[in-house]
Formats: sequence, structure tokens, C-alpha cells
Amino acid sequence: MIAFVDRHRDRFGVEPICRELQVAPATYWRHAQRVCDASRRSARAQHDEELMAAIERLWSANFCVYGSRKMWRALLREGWQVARCTVERLMRRMGLRGAVRGGIKPRTTVAQPGAPCPLDHVQRRFCAERPNQLWVSDFTYVSTWQGFVYVAFVIDVYARRIVGWRCLSRMTVDLVLDALEQALYARRPEPGDALIHHSDRGAQYLAIRYGERLLDAGIQPSVGTTGDSYDNAMAESIIGLYKTEIIEHLAPWKSREAVEIKTLQWVHWFNHERLLEPIGHIPPAEAEANYWRQLQHKPETA
Repeated sequence: MIAFVDRHRDRFGVEPICRELQVAPATYWRHAQRVCDASRRSARAQHDEELMAAIERLWSANFCVYGSRKMWRALLREGWQVARCTVERLMRRMGLRGAVRGGIKPRTTVAQPGAPCPLDHVQRRFCAERPNQLWVSDFTYVSTWQGFVYVAFVIDVYARRIVGWRCLSRMTVDLVLDALEQALYARRPEPGDALIHHSDRGAQYLAIRYGERLLDAGIQPSVGTTGDSYDNAMAESIIGLYKTEIIEHLAPWKSREAVEIKTLQWVHWFNHERLLEPIGHIPPAEAEANYWRQLQHKPETA
């Protein structure tokens, strides 16, 4: 009611509006005086104002994709003592919404009938006890004014950290191979890691060049057997977040360069800032740091 009077007072005047609404004008003026004098506002109103400023800052800093649940977790990490329902109420009041997944994606996995195919060593069990134990790979498309752009990712399953990625204008072996090379350079897996690389049955991942590079790096290839999205569910999930939080959220895209720049920014944010529920509402880089810290302090067994 107060907001309605504020919007229309310049056109109709306060008293005529209050008369039509059957509200005493003094009620509105008391509210207006409290707004002007911060000391007269209730403790809840003052707390809400401070909280809304924090919500606006965090929402903008996180690509404007956090919904109330993620925003609540982000506020708790900053030390705010706030209920989730309060965050929902204030985000509704501010008109802020998180990114919502949706849409149908064209087919990018084109299998090669009769091509030699590695065994499936994962069997849809996407879990790892340490970094550099299991990587999953996949790629997706982005429509731009200059044509389609394809973006490939390599993800370490332990903390869901993106360890390699690449943008190209063609859906070739070079696309996925460049992403793999970046992952190998960044992670430098050792032969003793017994690292498994899992992908779908796409022709790019079954190419001889790709298999030879895995062999040279001492990595065991693994490929889904049934050829549906569940065989590579974790990679599909991360790519779904990428499409929702960046590609669909900031569309339309003009060029490959624009996609590449924003992907670079998103990957850094995803690895170092984004809160992931499956790993305890912390970023992937923090989850890995916690693993190595615990390993250093783990007592040696006799």
C-alpha cells in the first residue's frame, strides 16, 4: 500500500489516494518520516537494508545467476546469520532471480559405427577419492552471429573442477585434443595416479590421435557403453550449468572471441568462487585445497 502511494503521489496527491484506499493519511506520513529518519526505522527494516546491499553485491559478483538457495549459502560463508526464507523474501522484493535450466540441445555426439571403442571403466559411478583419479570430458555448441562455436571441457571428478577447456569454430578432434592438452599441462598427472579419462562415444574422442595422446600420458581411456547422456552424466551436468549461467543468460553472442572471453571468466569463477552443493557448498579449488591440507596432516601409519 505504501509503495502504491509512493508511485502515484506526484500525480494524484497523498490525501486523495488515501481517501480512495480508505487509509488515514497520517499512516502514510508516519511511514515517510521513518524512511527519512533511519533512527526511527525498526531493527528489522535496518537489517533488511544491510542484507539487501549484501545480496545485490553477491548477486552481481556471481554472474547474476544465484537463486535464493545459493545466495543463502554465500551469505552464510560471509558470516551473515540469516534464514533462507529471509533471503527468498528479500530477493523477491528486489526482483532478483537465479538462472533456470531449460531448453533442448542439438546432438553433438556422433558415434562411429564399428569403430574400436575402449571399455567403460566408470559404469556411471562418477566418484573419486582424490584429484587426478578420474576425468570426464564432453563438448557443447554455442550459436553466434558468425556461426556455431564449440566448447570442450575436461573436468576432474573429485571436486568437479574444470581442468581444461577450448573454443573452436569446428567440431573436430583438435577441439577436444586442445582441451586435453590444457588439462595435462595444468595438472601434470603422474603414472602412479592411475588416471582414467571418461567420455561419450563421440567420433572426436574415439579418434586415433586422441587415443594415442591418452596413451602417451599414461591415462586409461573409458567410454560409455550405451551411448546416452547418463553414461557421461557429470560432464553433461557441468555443461548444463555453463549453458544456463553464461550462454543462455548473456545471449545473443556476436563472435567466437566473445564466447571465449566469457568462458575464460566463467571457468575461473566456477573453479574458485561458485558454491557447489555436492562437495559441501564450497568452490572446487577450495575442496581440492582441503584434500591436500588433510593429506599433509594425516599421521603416518606404522
